[in-house]
Amino acid sequence: MNPDAAPLQPDACYLALKARDARFDGCFFTAVTSTGIYCRPVCRVRTPKRENCRFFRHAAQAESAGFRPCLRCRPELAPQSLAWSMQDASYILAHQAARWLDNPEAWGDASPSVEQLAARLGVSDRHVRRIFEAHFGVSPVQYLQTRRLLTAKQLLADTDLPVTHVALASGFASVRRFNAAFLAHYRLNPTQLRREGARRPAQGITIRLGYRPPYDVQAMLVFFAKRAITGVEFADPSAGTLARTLSIETGGQSHQGWLAAQFEQERHQVVLRVSDSLREVLPLVIHRLRATLDLDADPQAINCVLHASFPGGDGLRVPGALSGYELAVRAVLGQQITVAAARTLAQRLVERFGEPVETPIAGLARLFPEPAVLAQAGGDALGRLGIVKQRQAAIVAIAQAVAGKRLQLHGGADVQATIVALGQLPGIGDWTAQYIAMRALRWPDAFPAGDVALHKALGVQGESNAARAAESASQAWRPWRSYAVIRAWGACHAGLKEPAPHSPTDPGASMTPGLRVKPAMTKKTSPQ
Repeated sequence: MNPDAAPLQPDACYLALKARDARFDGCFFTAVTSTGIYCRPVCRVRTPKRENCRFFRHAAQAESAGFRPCLRCRPELAPQSLAWSMQDASYILAHQAARWLDNPEAWGDASPSVEQLAARLGVSDRHVRRIFEAHFGVSPVQYLQTRRLLTAKQLLADTDLPVTHVALASGFASVRRFNAAFLAHYRLNPTQLRREGARRPAQGITIRLGYRPPYDVQAMLVFFAKRAITGVEFADPSAGTLARTLSIETGGQSHQGWLAAQFEQERHQVVLRVSDSLREVLPLVIHRLRATLDLDADPQAINCVLHASFPGGDGLRVPGALSGYELAVRAVLGQQITVAAARTLAQRLVERFGEPVETPIAGLARLFPEPAVLAQAGGDALGRLGIVKQRQAAIVAIAQAVAGKRLQLHGGADVQATIVALGQLPGIGDWTAQYIAMRALRWPDAFPAGDVALHKALGVQGESNAARAAESASQAWRPWRSYAVIRAWGACHAGLKEPAPHSPTDPGASMTPGLRVKPAMTKKTSPQ
């Protein structure tokens, strides 16, 4: 079914608005005709009269109708509404276009355009505009303009970045165009909004990010804590915090720094603090963290498909990665070994090849090795770290492909083309490719069919071809099979522990640190 094709039910939306139900945050916006302002369902202002309310699925639709964003609930904080479908070609095409416009990493160094979008999708400019307007009610240009303005609004409200920098970071070609667009849409000058901003922190830049409940924060942070590399990252599930160092390359420049995220579960928000050294790429940092913590997931849509099969996993999210390249390297390091052993290898790799970086956070002092560095790493140097030859070749191949821009490992990449490209690298099999698609490419329908614990969870471990049986059983969970995998793993093991691939002797069956497989004839897994 096409969610956008079905009209919103105004009475149901109004009930969600009256209840300030966070489960619907970002799923629709309420425009109030008496004020000319549109709000999130969780806005704490006095509930408007029903006859004064209009409801829109997307912020761009509300702005196209002449409404301004609320300065209190701040629509730019709402999680994005990302819909997926396995049917209706025009629907899929429209949402692929929206996903590309929402992802700044997909643009490269150039400003996005309808021409670029059409070329990427393999259709004409006219067809892109037609299907986009049919599904979203606005043109691609209007959609992108709203995205840019809301990004700018967030940076103005939460940071002390100069207006010139905010304009360029948000995707505007000039300050003049930014000022004109801001004034036309919001009837405010950017500096007027800035005076509404919160007090600036003494160190770093602080911004807020919203998400929809339910969210199992404990499970997510336990996952990261078990895999944390000393000096690079740490997670504290009891305190609800995650912090790490980060390096982002864009426009031929490398930006290095740190970030720290704190969950505020009572407000369904994450407070993100970012180093001043990353201010040039702040929208990218925000986008990557949202993907890492899966803040844009829609639990209602996912649970409608998965709850009957996995009733205990409604709050589980798919852990992402701040760097798809790093995830791929660590996936190779973790092939056929325990979480602790894989973390040890990653630690050695960081100490040998990672650059030092200054941070105000105790324990964070190094960066994960850059692609260009590992691309030149010799077999002897990697071998001395305890990495076997086959893994050495895979790591170098990944680093070379990423450094040479031949492999894109982020949410804006072409999923199927990337899976094929990964499979052509030495030591990368279907398990690893599917795992990278699930976490780095943010593909909600990834499915490592050869996984042992998955077979056990599905009760197909005794089948002559368990992988085929698992693949067949998984069809009912599309397009949310990545979430089904996480729930199946959670049902088999406490927390978010993923199992090992189906054969410890298969060089292509790779994994990010998970559970070690015992000899194949036992077909059992042991926790790490």
